[in-house]
Amino acid sequence: MVRSHAPPISADALATQLLLGIGQLVRRARSQGGTGGLNLSQLAVLARLERNGWMTAADLARAEAMRPQSMGAILTGLQQENLVRRRPDPDDGRRILFALTAKGTAVRKEHSARKRQWLATVVAGLDASQRQILVEAIALIKRLGEA
Repeated sequence: MVRSHAPPISADALATQLLLGIGQLVRRARSQGGTGGLNLSQLAVLARLERNGWMTAADLARAEAMRPQSMGAILTGLQQENLVRRRPDPDDGRRILFALTAKGTAVRKEHSARKRQWLATVVAGLDASQRQILVEAIALIKRLGEA
């Protein structure tokens, strides 16, 4: 087998290509998940509440790096769609906590399942050697994320 002797790729060039590739994959997966009429910020809030459970609007705003006023508008919209519910904080009645409703959980799971199904279909089209490369790449990407 003849291998080309291409010059080594710099760490900066690899980092750029990795970020571009991951960004493209994330955008494609997001588009395959469908939005059900929800915007990306609303979907992000549903995902955060699914992971964390009850949270205040201020905690959600900090976690999603947005202004509290913007988070308030998002939560109002989600509440109007019966995707989130609210209750007073049992430790501090002045604070309001938000969590997913059953409908919110179902919407979140459906969105997530569509993304996974799309990616599983794409991965199923890879041959055995490509899948092995993917397994190794996933391990490296996880390692980079932990660095």
